[in-house]
Amino acid sequence: MSAGHDHGALNRSAALAGIAVASLLVVLKGWAAWQTHSTAMLGSLADTTLDLIASLATLAGVWIAGQPADDNHRFGHGKAEALAALFQVVIIGFSALALAYAAIRGLVEGGGAIEPGAGIVTSAVAIVATMALVWWQRHVIRRTGSLAITTDALHYTADAALNLAVIIALGLEHTLGWRFADPLFGLGIAAWLGWSAWLASQQAIVQLMDREWPEEKKARFLAVLASHPELRGVHDLRTRTSGSADFVQFHVWVDGAMTIAEAHVVMEEIEAKIMAEFPGTEVLIRPDPEGLIDEDGTAAENILATGAV
Repeated sequence: MSAGHDHGALNRSAALAGIAVASLLVVLKGWAAWQTHSTAMLGSLADTTLDLIASLATLAGVWIAGQPADDNHRFGHGKAEALAALFQVVIIGFSALALAYAAIRGLVEGGGAIEPGAGIVTSAVAIVATMALVWWQRHVIRRTGSLAITTDALHYTADAALNLAVIIALGLEHTLGWRFADPLFGLGIAAWLGWSAWLASQQAIVQLMDREWPEEKKARFLAVLASHPELRGVHDLRTRTSGSADFVQFHVWVDGAMTIAEAHVVMEEIEAKIMAEFPGTEVLIRPDPEGLIDEDGTAAENILATGAV
C-alpha cells in the first residue's frame, strides 16, 4: 500500500470513529438533558449534535482529498480538507452562539432547578469516550498531518472540557445551591468554542491561500539541499501545502559545463534526498547554469549562500 493510500485509510478511520462517538453521545446527552433540565447539558447536547454533522463533513473531506489527481485536478484534491475544516468552523461558531444565548437567558431568568445525577454520569461517560477518540485522532494526525482531522480533534478536545465543565456546574448547583453556576459555565463554554473556531479557521485559510511553509520547515528543507556537493546555489523557492500533501519548486545552479544527462542525475539525487527527509512531497526543480538569474526581487536571491528563506 502506498503512503497516500495509507494516509487516506487512516484519515477515514479517524473520521468514522468521530461519527461513531458523536452518535453515541447525542443519544446519551439527549436523555440527560431531558432528565436534568440543565442549560450546560443542553449546550453540550447541541455541541455534540453539531460535532456529528462536522464529523460527517470531515469524512467527506478526507475521502475527496484522498482521491488521486485527475485531468481536472492535476495537483490532487487536498484542499477538500481545508474546505471541510472551514465547514467545521462554521458549525463550531453556531454552536457557541446558541449556547451563549441559552446561558444568557438562564442568567436573566435566575437559573432553574436541576437534577444532577444523569448529567454527571453521562458527562463522565462522554469524557472517557471523547478522550479515547482524541487519542486516536492525534495518532492519525502524527502520521498524516490531516487538517480536517486536526480540526475535528480540536472541537472534540473542547467537547471533553465542556463535559468536565458540565459536571462541575451540576455539582456546584446541587451541593452549594449556586443557581447561576449552570448558565455561567454554559457562557464560559460558549466563549471557549468561539475561540476554538477562530483558531481552527486560521490553519484552513493558510492552506486555501497557499501560504508558504513555516520558517523552521523551510530551513530544514534548505539544509537538505545544501548537503548536495554539486549545487552552487538555490533561488526562487516556493512551497505550499494542500491537505496532507506538500508541494515545492525551486531553481538550482549547477556547473554550466554539465551535460543534460549529468544534470539529470544530479536532480534525481536531490529528489532522493528530499524524499528521505520529506516523504510524499511533490518536487519540481529547474536546473540553471551557475550565475543565471531571470527573476527579480527576493526570488533572485541565492538562499543557499545567504541561508534566507
